[in-house]
Amino acid sequence: MSVAKKQYKRVTVKSLVDMKANGEKISMLTAYDYTMAQIVDGAGIDVILVGDSASNVMAGHETTLPITLDQMIYHASSVVRAINRSLVVVDLPFGSYQSDPKEALRSSIRIMKESGGHAVKLEGGKEIKESIKRILKAGIPVMGHLGLTPQSIYKFGTYTVRAREEEEAIKLKEDAKMLERIGCFAVVLEKVPATLAKEVAESISIPVIGIGAGNGVDGQVLVVHDMIGMTHEFNPRFLRRYLDLHKEMTGAFQRYNDDVKSGDFPNEDEQY
Repeated sequence: MSVAKKQYKRVTVKSLVDMKANGEKISMLTAYDYTMAQIVDGAGIDVILVGDSASNVMAGHETTLPITLDQMIYHASSVVRAINRSLVVVDLPFGSYQSDPKEALRSSIRIMKESGGHAVKLEGGKEIKESIKRILKAGIPVMGHLGLTPQSIYKFGTYTVRAREEEEAIKLKEDAKMLERIGCFAVVLEKVPATLAKEVAESISIPVIGIGAGNGVDGQVLVVHDMIGMTHEFNPRFLRRYLDLHKEMTGAFQRYNDDVKSGDFPNEDEQY
């Protein structure tokens, strides 16, 4: 049964909780620059994540670990200037919150003040509970992130599905309830079994946004460069490509190159 979609002039953290309560799915995509964010916002996407995945797709690093707080603020500032409707959530990068709750708060304050973002996202459960609590006490909205946490890739040693084993599944469920209890407004579940993700979503009142977590959650997030096909080497099961921009852009660049080399561009109508 379809649910009537409420129109939100501006999406807030409260909007997302209302969407879950009303049975409306939440859409979320990444963006890292003004032009892309303007298009994503204009398309009606509910949440824009300025993800530390910028380390991969924008800077070419193998992992998300190298990106700095200053770089995240730069990307987030570019995105915030573009949006009229979407909620902008900014990842706290590796090393900016894990060691000390005070450092976590300082990092979050910098993001909010210098970028204008609306919320921050942190990876982890009870291990970073005190950092999350310190940020929340300052009035900064926090989105959690459980399951596969890419900042911990060297701990896991692989990007495989998480929480298949009972012990890890139990911890994930406990962490999700803890994140709700201390005041997070939503949580991302990455690469966990669909049945487990559905169970988590039904057990807490805050929205659960999935990536590789099945359709039983409250919303979905993808990396925008993946879903429009600008990247082509990355082919996980959960990824649906809505365009093949790698092919289209390569063809356009080749045609431009040919036209320049042949002297066909610019023609008489394309000059002053």
